Order: sequence, then C-alpha cells, then structure tokens
Amino acid sequence: MIGRLNHVGVATPSIEASVAMYRDLLGAIQAQAPFDLPAQGVRVCFIDLINSQIELIEPLGDDSPIHGFLAKNPKGGQHHVCFEVEDILAARDALRARGATILGTGEPRIGAHGTPILFLHPRDMGGVLVELMETPREGAH
Repeated sequence: MIGRLNHVGVATPSIEASVAMYRDLLGAIQAQAPFDLPAQGVRVCFIDLINSQIELIEPLGDDSPIHGFLAKNPKGGQHHVCFEVEDILAARDALRARGATILGTGEPRIGAHGTPILFLHPRDMGGVLVELMETPREGAH
C-alpha cells in the first residue's frame, strides 16, 4: 500500500526565513513560490529536493491548525511525513480495517499537490503524524 515518501512537512512561523535557512545552510536552490491553502488554514511552500520535497507550512488566519503546533514549538519543526498511495479510498478502507484512526471526517480532501489526502492519528503511527496522498498525476505540483 505505502508508496514513496513525497515530502516532510515542516511547520514554521515564517516561510521566508525557513527558505533562507534551507538555502543558506543546506544549499537548497529550488523553492517554489509560496501559496495560500485556505481550506487547510495554511500557507505552503515546497522546497524541491532530488528525491522528494520539504513542505513548509505557515499559519494562515487566526484559526489555522498550525497555531497549536507552533505554540508548543515556537521556532517550528517537523510536523508530518507524507507517503504516496495509488488509491486513497482503498488505502483508507484498508487502514480502518486494520484499526488505524483517520483524522477529521475520514473523507479525503484536496491537499497542496492538488490530489486527495488523509491524515492518520499519531497514536497509531508511533507518535508521527502521517499524511497519505494519492500519487499525483501528470501536471500536478
């Protein structure tokens, strides 16, 4: 079921400062333009790597779910890991049958790559928030 690692999500109080850090300290040279994702309450910027991406996520609005994370981690930090799956509904159903908890309503929503996503509860994943996303098709981010 599990596919390739698509990205590591990093919460940050400032996308611009984080892009500068990855560029200046680690030599990352390809950062996409930041964009707002109002449905998820975040501003997003992808840093492209050779084999995956870093997804920088910054709060968007007062009710952003990232505020709670940043209250506990004011400088930001690793928020989640994202793996690709071929069929998000089949993955959801298989995980539920195995006892995993899907966060929210359990219905996929459209993520930053323009494909359906779901999140698995960290208590079922060794303390790690795991995002599953349907493998992007041609032309997606």
